[in-house]
Amino acid sequence: MSETDKDFTIQNYLEFLQNKKLMGTRCKTCGELYVPVRKLCIKCNSANMEWVEMSGEGELAAFTSITVGTPYFIEKGYDRNHPYCFSVIKLKEGPMVSAQLVGVDESKPDTIEIGMPVKVKFLESTIKGETKIDLGFEPK
Repeated sequence: MSETDKDFTIQNYLEFLQNKKLMGTRCKTCGELYVPVRKLCIKCNSANMEWVEMSGEGELAAFTSITVGTPYFIEKGYDRNHPYCFSVIKLKEGPMVSAQLVGVDESKPDTIEIGMPVKVKFLESTIKGETKIDLGFEPK
């Protein structure tokens, strides 16, 4: 089975991320794009979807600097003294996706600008002996 024949599931979307590919689905009927993946187009109700690889470029639409994180982020070393930024990115292709924002000064959110151009950065971390790739974006 080729990767474009995979079912349109979050599991397969996450598998693409582990292989450092930002994938979405496009409706073959109306052209609407979705990231993360959808099985059914909410614009025209078609199930005629296909996998497409995103460019990984976009702009910062929203963000927040987080000092009290989830257990996962605490294990990655984030805390009150080392915050992280959670962001919403408007991809060049149109869809919006949420991801960690890196390469900025998280402790000084006033230095981060909405609308700034960003590019994908696949974030590799090892927790409890398991290596994982997370979706991130950084300034271009």
